[in-house]
Amino acid sequence: MSDQWDGRGLPPVAAARVHRAASGGPWTSMLSVPSAAGLSATEFEPVGEVMGSIVQNVGWSGYGGCGAWGMSGFGGALGPMTPVPAFAPYVASLRHGYDTAVHRMQLEAAGIGADGVVGVSLTATPFDQGSREFMALGTAVRSRRPHEHPPQPFVTELAGQDVAKLVGAGWLPVRIVYGIALFIRHDDMTTRAQASWMGGNTEVTGYTQLVTAARADARRDFARRVHDSGAEGAIVSAMGVWMREIEPSENHRDHVAEATVFGNALLAVEHPQAPARSSSLTYLPLRPTRESS
Repeated sequence: MSDQWDGRGLPPVAAARVHRAASGGPWTSMLSVPSAAGLSATEFEPVGEVMGSIVQNVGWSGYGGCGAWGMSGFGGALGPMTPVPAFAPYVASLRHGYDTAVHRMQLEAAGIGADGVVGVSLTATPFDQGSREFMALGTAVRSRRPHEHPPQPFVTELAGQDVAKLVGAGWLPVRIVYGIALFIRHDDMTTRAQASWMGGNTEVTGYTQLVTAARADARRDFARRVHDSGAEGAIVSAMGVWMREIEPSENHRDHVAEATVFGNALLAVEHPQAPARSSSLTYLPLRPTRESS
């Protein structure tokens, strides 16, 4: 098999994994023991581990400044704080990296006849001089019931035991959704004073304002994408914010906050063979059960 690849479809090494899986033999899994045991309570069974990856340069073109002009750079605690249009290519690069990694993982899962991928690990690791490797890695699963395979397998970060609980409650995690937001704020005089060693143990109000605004916008982006996906709800799995300092040509200091929200979109489904939900009282009675003699 040739190692040459034009970027479409599966990479040759992934196509080789699909061929080995289709030829039969034992399957492999990324599931932990609790996750595998939990998944066994559903209609799904593991069929193999799958992955997708892309190495992509990530950056923005140009820089429009933070919006600080004249005396605004020396004002009070409420300095300029806004999304920057020059960051749009950067955000687009992040989305393309995550989306491509997940899509290639789904192609591999579909190639071995899977209906979904559970326990997905979605990462973005620095590679070299601004490049990052986006990777999606999970365990492909297939329904035991007779059915037609979906055109695109569902994907979820949730572990097998969590998928089992959701299926038992009539929900199916169908896709990974994420919101991303970048905000920039000029370090005005108040911010610089509060952040200095002379500021003592005090809140840096400018930075609080920056990360709060970035997180709020990332959550709005997340909710918007859940709605656009047609899902009925979502479970947030992770929220993060990364703040870094930049020094533009205006010869003053700014800070950029990059906020992300990751989660799993859910759809209500009917599963006639799903296990009945049990009460915790079955395992943990709240009063003594021993009969008096």
